[in-house]
Amino acid sequence: MKGSPSLDDMALFLAVADAGSLAGAARHSGASVPTLSRRMAALETLLGRRLFDRGARGYALTAEGHALAREVGGLREVTQRLGRLTSDQGPLSVRITAGDWTCRFLARHLDRWWSPDAPWVPAFVPSTAELDIARRAADIGIRNRRPAQDWLAGRRTATIRYAIYALSKDVEGFVTLPEGDGVPPSARWVRSEPDKRIVTTATSPRLALDLARAGVGRVVLPTFIGDAEPLQRLGPEIDALAHEEWLVAHHAARNDPGIRPALDALAAVLSDRRLRASAGEGAP
Repeated sequence: MKGSPSLDDMALFLAVADAGSLAGAARHSGASVPTLSRRMAALETLLGRRLFDRGARGYALTAEGHALAREVGGLREVTQRLGRLTSDQGPLSVRITAGDWTCRFLARHLDRWWSPDAPWVPAFVPSTAELDIARRAADIGIRNRRPAQDWLAGRRTATIRYAIYALSKDVEGFVTLPEGDGVPPSARWVRSEPDKRIVTTATSPRLALDLARAGVGRVVLPTFIGDAEPLQRLGPEIDALAHEEWLVAHHAARNDPGIRPALDALAAVLSDRRLRASAGEGAP
């Protein structure tokens, strides 16, 4: 090693590594794109390592870059916790990731788990994987299985069940998502059943629901969503699709300001059997 970089250098390096681009890192860190470009070049010179492959798609970590990111990954926790402690800009933003239907349920019942005078405010961010929380792109995740990683704390909240819905029993065929990576299990189930004719596809679960409401076809929905819609439930619950719901957060951050009250509030509303039943979900 040719020198010792500062903690600020390492924090900016992690921002670029996590975002995969200078523009994304700039939004997260507050540093400008030219500043980040200059600092990353200087860091590589200082360490005598090529940390990034620069290309049209952004900044991809090299093998040495990945090794450095693993070594200094703990800085994410330190910098974010310091940011929470020193923030004087109003309520703390607590970033939450969840699936489309869970987000819709939480938005519908927002007054049950959050109020404008709370010292924190929910911020819904795109849901990808547990790495959202590992890299501190999210504070809380609502997942469909028990967390396996030892750095995640989890609390089971409910059992989610699914059924087929349509405007009427006379509607034939299904509306589902196109084939591809990342499609939900409900879409895979429709395609795996040889007797399930697909009428058309939709670009999102919400659009599939809207098309079903228009009478285009049948749709598979969580019962806590489908039973609250002007649709008929056709047939019994689909046992193959039932799964647990888990509320997860990073062990090291779960008691931080903002995150702890958010976790408790979310746990209460997601575990409320009467509320879930009123929206359609039966008790587990």
